[in-house]
Amino acid sequence: MCGLSGEVRFDGRRPDLAAVERMTDVMEPRGPDGRGIWSQAAVALGHRRLQIIDLSERGAQPMVDAQLGLTVVFNGCIYNHRELRARLEKHGYRFFSDSDTEVVAKAYAEWGRECVDFFVGMFAVAVAEHRTGRVVLGRDRLGIKPLYVTEDCDRLRFASSLPALLAGGGVDTSIDPVALHQYLSWHGTVVAPRTVLVGVRKVPPATVRVVEPDGTSHDHCYWQPSYTRRSELGDDPVLWREAVHEALRTAVRRRMVADVPVGVLLSGGLDSSLMVAMLAEEGHDDVPTFAMGFEEENGEEGDEFRYSDLVARRFSTDHHQFLIPSDRLPTALEGAIAAMSEPMVSHDAVAFHMLSEQVSKEVKVVLCGQGADEVFAGYHWYPQIASAPRAGADDAYARAYFDRTHTDLTAMIRPELAVGHDTSTDFVRRHMAAPGADTALDAALRMDVHALMPDDPVKRVDNMTMAWGLEARVPFLDQDLVELAAACPPALKLAQGGKAVLKDVGRGVLPREVVDRPKGYFPVPAVRHMARPVLARVRDALKAPEALRRGIFDAKLVDELLAAPNRHRARRGANTLWQVATLEIWLQAHGIR
Repeated sequence: MCGLSGEVRFDGRRPDLAAVERMTDVMEPRGPDGRGIWSQAAVALGHRRLQIIDLSERGAQPMVDAQLGLTVVFNGCIYNHRELRARLEKHGYRFFSDSDTEVVAKAYAEWGRECVDFFVGMFAVAVAEHRTGRVVLGRDRLGIKPLYVTEDCDRLRFASSLPALLAGGGVDTSIDPVALHQYLSWHGTVVAPRTVLVGVRKVPPATVRVVEPDGTSHDHCYWQPSYTRRSELGDDPVLWREAVHEALRTAVRRRMVADVPVGVLLSGGLDSSLMVAMLAEEGHDDVPTFAMGFEEENGEEGDEFRYSDLVARRFSTDHHQFLIPSDRLPTALEGAIAAMSEPMVSHDAVAFHMLSEQVSKEVKVVLCGQGADEVFAGYHWYPQIASAPRAGADDAYARAYFDRTHTDLTAMIRPELAVGHDTSTDFVRRHMAAPGADTALDAALRMDVHALMPDDPVKRVDNMTMAWGLEARVPFLDQDLVELAAACPPALKLAQGGKAVLKDVGRGVLPREVVDRPKGYFPVPAVRHMARPVLARVRDALKAPEALRRGIFDAKLVDELLAAPNRHRARRGANTLWQVATLEIWLQAHGIR
């Protein structure tokens, strides 16, 4: 829901309102229902609104509370806002709206930066204190809602998207070599606080940043599960099945809080099907569900309709099905990459973008199943990591997960962009060495859930849905469910080919064919196999004058990739040409010279 922006000056000058307006206007797709700008002294805030809770103008932003001396801009949803409101009313607060934004403002007034501890939801928020000039930025526990910043000695700017900061101007757009190393190591993922651009950073998940009027700032990380065992449940699979079932039901129930209809993206996989089943258990009838498929390419099927149809029939949903012809992909590819705040190589970004376009014509809010594989160990490489000793978790993770070695990566790029050491492996070692995490698998899941996942599947879903003014909610990233799963014994996750405890829940509520089916992905065959129109677009981008001037990648390598577009693969099978091309197409799409 929504897009926020702002500027804080440290040099005694007034904020550049024109820049804040440009940043705000770029985010119109995130919030097509309203626009607002506010400025006082050294601070200016902007907002684009998607009306989900309190559809009246009383919920408009920036929200100014003169009595409290606060102005707030907010992106996301606080699912427990009604409970918090009742609690705050007992403390003497009076409310003028029914919005969760006002609850955020009152909660900040009551608890200060610790207010985030009380929030159940997804959010990025900026609070400006009128009296002190202090600005406080906050981001939800799992990084579901984005928050980008660019800063120099004179000012700080922030926004819900990186392109919004570019629209404000004055951003150093040179390539960050460490971020490039991560991008080529982790299938396009660049973890917070970095982005691929030197001049733009991200506020990390589960972080509150306090920015003082003189430009000094400090971060506070307010949440991190320990990934150690819970004695009260032991290793009893029945107790764990019941606990996960109840936690998932609660997670789905929380995400139905809205003043508009809520639908479900139903792929027909275990995760999305479980969400529909939980809604049925909660008494929700005729839920809008949505499935998308593509034409077959190179012998690979492009849809999984047989599974989504099974679930839709079982629970009598209001089901919508979209089949996309391959000739639409080149145009869709442009739109998807333009919608990316950062370059993303997962080909299903195109699918999510196209699906979101259709779904946004029907509803404003959808539930989706992202995060279940990371939280409950569903990917095929986790057993390999789990077999390693705890002390060897970092090496096992690198062998199972990395796209390529540091040596191979360095050979791909021009020398000026190379870093002299394996910085991505160093990051993994530091993360794995942190206290907590009983086993190698625990350490790997902690790495994935709290470092990599916010900047791959979670960011992808946010960017692609919000490009069409569609809010995506992710029950499998409910904070209580994640804490529960972090404590679950590894064997109860890894069994049955992964996600065993979820499959045990599914066996009680879903058609067996859905639970026992082979693991599926969101297939986009024309991208996976470099169909002719996609390859033509890739060739144009990599041979464009700006690409040749930029020269990120070795010219001989680019020629080899274009000559054999499907031959060169990363360790886990990803197409190297697509990874190289996506970065260049993204840079061109956003006018980065």
